[in-house]
Amino acid sequence: MKKLIYTAFIALFTTFAFAQEKAAWKEMKDFHTVMSQTFHPAEGGDFKPLRERSGEMIRTAEAWKQSSIPADYKAIKGIESTLMMLVDGAKNIDKQVKANATDADLKIAITALHDVFHKIADLCRPSVEEHKENNDKKVIKTRVEF
Repeated sequence: MKKLIYTAFIALFTTFAFAQEKAAWKEMKDFHTVMSQTFHPAEGGDFKPLRERSGEMIRTAEAWKQSSIPADYKAIKGIESTLMMLVDGAKNIDKQVKANATDADLKIAITALHDVFHKIADLCRPSVEEHKENNDKKVIKTRVEF
C-alpha cells in the first residue's frame, strides 16, 4: 500500500513539476490578450478589433518593453531588441490604421507582429534541458523530504 501511495504521489508531483514554467511576466500576458483579440479575428477577415485597438496594442507593447525583465529572463539574448521590434510593429499597425490601410495590408502587418510576439514567447520558454534539470532537482528534493 505504501508503494502504491508513493507511486501515486510521484506521478502527481511529476505532473505539477512539468507544468512549472519561468516566472510570470504580467506585461507579456497583457500584450498577448490584445494580440489574441485582434489577430485571430483578422485571420478570419474581421479587422474591426484591430482597427479599434491599434492604440491599445502600442500601449501594451510599450509597457512590456519598459517593464522590469523578470530575473528568469534577464540572461536571454535578444529579448530587449525583439521587444523593440514588437513596439515598432505595433506603431506601424497604428500608423496604417490611421492612414485607412487596406485589410490586406493590415493582415500582413498583424501577421508579422504576431510572429515577433511568438519569437519572444519562444525565447521565454525553458529549454528541454533546463526543464529537465529543474524537474530533476524538484524530484530529488521531494525524495529526500519523503
